[in-house]
Amino acid sequence: MVETGAWRRRAWLAGMAAAVAAPLHRASAATSITLTVAAYPAVDAIVKAALPAWRQRHPDVAVNVVSRQYGDHHTAMTTALSTSVYLPDVMALEASYLGRFSTGGGLDRLSLPPYDGGALQSRFVPYAWSSALNPRGELVAVPTDIGPGTMLLRRDLLARAGLAAAYLQPSWEAYVAAGARIKAATGAYLISNAQALKDILIRTGIGPGEGLYFDRDSRVLVNSPRFVRAFELAREVRRQRLDARVNAWSNEWAEAFRRGRLATELSGAWMVGQMANWVAPDTRGQWEAAHLPGQTFVGYGGTFYAIPRRSEPARKAMAWALIRLLTLDPTLQLAAFKAEDAFPALLDVHEAPFFDEPLPFLGGQPARRLWRDAARRITPVQVHKQNNFADEVVGTELDNVMDRGKPIAEALDDAERLLQRRAHR
Repeated sequence: MVETGAWRRRAWLAGMAAAVAAPLHRASAATSITLTVAAYPAVDAIVKAALPAWRQRHPDVAVNVVSRQYGDHHTAMTTALSTSVYLPDVMALEASYLGRFSTGGGLDRLSLPPYDGGALQSRFVPYAWSSALNPRGELVAVPTDIGPGTMLLRRDLLARAGLAAAYLQPSWEAYVAAGARIKAATGAYLISNAQALKDILIRTGIGPGEGLYFDRDSRVLVNSPRFVRAFELAREVRRQRLDARVNAWSNEWAEAFRRGRLATELSGAWMVGQMANWVAPDTRGQWEAAHLPGQTFVGYGGTFYAIPRRSEPARKAMAWALIRLLTLDPTLQLAAFKAEDAFPALLDVHEAPFFDEPLPFLGGQPARRLWRDAARRITPVQVHKQNNFADEVVGTELDNVMDRGKPIAEALDDAERLLQRRAHR
């Protein structure tokens, strides 16, 4: 999964809201148990919206939702798991953090009794389910939402260049060639930053037993054809000055969308909601969605619920019941999709009529069908606890290639050496 974009999205949204840590429902005299759920925006809102349904089933079990900003939440969960202090009963985890949490032994193995969560596998999008397994194949979290990748295209800019979406889709080389035509005809950039191409292309062509940067035995994989191709394509985009060289979720990035300076965006399906509500609402009707170029299918983030291994044993049964409600109830999953653009990991929801409805921001295009198709074609990628560190290393080396002329082979050799030193930590 493309974690970096999802992280920036969460951080950007979190910065718009004050962190809160208050009980949603105060225990009454009849309450016998109080569960604590640790979450971040907008997962906290989804949990709170589900509580009326929870109280109907369990009126004697109160729920406190403790919400922190995205980065603060995951830092707090890391500390809680390592010290066993202030452990919640249920914790929400973003996909980019799941690797480091799943390998440390701090989460309950939900595939084992008394949970027996393995029986739920057929109900979830396959790649999301695989992401919730630790290296031993044990379930340590349950997926709730996903971010199938999509390409958003600015119709008016393509029209001025004499292009249609189909011209950008056959291959990544066609995508870059179309970008050159768009730049010549309109002055607009193809993409915000060439790093985004690298983030996608290194996630294609991953073999069995391999992860993104490491295989199942923690061998480093960056010296491989998929990394070479990703670096070559990103370098070419930078060489032709087709990227605006702005970072996602920055003020400059948002302003470029508002001013019609970016012709495409490669992101998760949730980006449409962010564009419509926060980033560039005045561009409504000027965009359309398509699959990523070259029949590429990747995921952008996602949310999972887990139970800390050392949380209070007397509350674990109710914690599991709450996770099951949040992840398996089609009505609640659909409500979260409508309210928070939380694309359901639950397959039961995927045939809902809501998927056929037109999206006003996309000029009436029923794009959810497209994203549903993409979600089912994403290949699972094995997670590793050092993936976030590897993201930083590889991104830095790509900057060295694009901006300082460092040879690609030398950059990947240097990245490999650094990652080898961290692989088994």
